[in-house]
Amino acid sequence: MEKKNAKIDRRNFLKTVGAAGLGSVLASAETNAADPSPSTKTEESKPPQVPKRKLGKTGVEVSCLALGTIFNVLENQILLRKSLQWGVTYWDTAHGYTGGNSELGIGKYLTKNPDVRKELFIVSKASGARTVADVEKRLQTSLKRMNTNYIDLYYGVHGLDDAAQLTNELKKWAEDAKKRKLIRFFGFSTHDNMAECLTAAAKLDWIDAVMPSYNFRLMQDDKMQAAIEACHKAGIGLIAMKTQAKEIKTKEDKELAEHFLQRGFTEGQAKVKIVLEDKRISSACVGRDNLTHLQLNIAAVLDKTKLTQADMNVLKEYAQATCSGYCAGCGYICGSVVPDTPYVSKVMRYLMYYNSYGEQKEARELFTKIPQKVRDKLLSVDYSQAEARCPQNLPIGRLMAEAVSKLA
Repeated sequence: MEKKNAKIDRRNFLKTVGAAGLGSVLASAETNAADPSPSTKTEESKPPQVPKRKLGKTGVEVSCLALGTIFNVLENQILLRKSLQWGVTYWDTAHGYTGGNSELGIGKYLTKNPDVRKELFIVSKASGARTVADVEKRLQTSLKRMNTNYIDLYYGVHGLDDAAQLTNELKKWAEDAKKRKLIRFFGFSTHDNMAECLTAAAKLDWIDAVMPSYNFRLMQDDKMQAAIEACHKAGIGLIAMKTQAKEIKTKEDKELAEHFLQRGFTEGQAKVKIVLEDKRISSACVGRDNLTHLQLNIAAVLDKTKLTQADMNVLKEYAQATCSGYCAGCGYICGSVVPDTPYVSKVMRYLMYYNSYGEQKEARELFTKIPQKVRDKLLSVDYSQAEARCPQNLPIGRLMAEAVSKLA
């Protein structure tokens, strides 16, 4: 009987190829919860809630699905409301997202709904901060924008690529910010040289949480796995980002999609599920400015069907077959052979934002922050040694040329 019920649940939540079908399923339950009659105002009338997990040694629990707000939240308030109804209470933003409109949008929502602040776990980041003074200034701006007295988790370094940035001065600032009750927990995000940064964090006693890129591709890397394990054992909370590892559609992409559609969910849902099947991960942060995509991710998390070993193998084989199209962020390898252009992995990440995530404006803005003298050299550098050492066998020279043509 239990097996039969599981199939019914899958049909309700995931057995929908068309977005409209799934949306109607979720909306039906949501309508009952949003406008209940007096006789139905019970716990049972609420929509299913996204499960929570412990965030490392912090003692708090967070929703295992996080809403990444790298979009203009000022003009898209409905996503905040909908995510809250389904228990997605972990909201991730940053000082630099959409020129501040992400944080301002959260502030707008909290101004209208002040009582929900206690339900939320809000995370922000000190985008572009180079000094402790910069971190303080950005924190104060974020607090004001979001109309809140504190931020639950603050990443004092947004995009750590060198553990040397985790200085004693920054440690003292984090401790002081906690004493002032401006932040509850402190950590950093990382896209580049992640294994090295995670390994270093595991040896420190003042890092509460880390947000690395982590997906079915990066799971294949032994160094990354060892670093994740070290942080887990140290009690550091781990929040996965870039879970989709998207890229331009290929024959392999279509085969992967077909496999999982036959199983009853999309490949995107499978990618979220495989990350969350790693119990060391507290939450998967997925940036979505689209209600349908948010609903699909919620459905994937609510569904209790586990991926089979065959599913795992399909994702592993896909990762291996398409590795030449994905930068794993090991920037120290490129940097060691092309020291005059130490931004190779960042440029490729921005190109990924442009090609695969539809974030053309954001990609161009990030590209312009690379020093002009470095951008001027990108087309004249010999990348042959970097290509020879690249674990992913990336055509780095061609990708740099493509980036310049699209992002410059």
